[in-house]
Amino acid sequence: MNIKQVSEKYQISSDTLRYWERIGAIPNVTRNASGYRDFDQEDENWIHWTNCMRKAGVSIERIVEYIDLFKRGDETIPARKTLLKEQLEVIANHLAEMKEMYDALDDKIEHYDTHMVSYEGKLKNPD
Repeated sequence: MNIKQVSEKYQISSDTLRYWERIGAIPNVTRNASGYRDFDQEDENWIHWTNCMRKAGVSIERIVEYIDLFKRGDETIPARKTLLKEQLEVIANHLAEMKEMYDALDDKIEHYDTHMVSYEGKLKNPD
């Protein structure tokens, strides 16, 4: 698959894919005889993983660190697992914060009329 097809499939710009490859956020992609990137299923798996991690708020630096560890082989499995556990904890904290904001908005919507009545005077007559 060429870079345009992969870009469209994953809704990631070609520039981002090139950048990820250049800095090591995805492994180097095989090139065809003409020198163009030829993405295979393994490349797509790494793109999907990197994209998921970015959407979850994981920094590019941590993704590159994970890829570097992965390249060094099985002796880095404990370090990789530690990195993943740390990132999972970061994501869990973000989820808790999002849940708290969600609950606050849900409560505001649920009690909108009574909330607005209590603030109506202040909103109409700011001091």
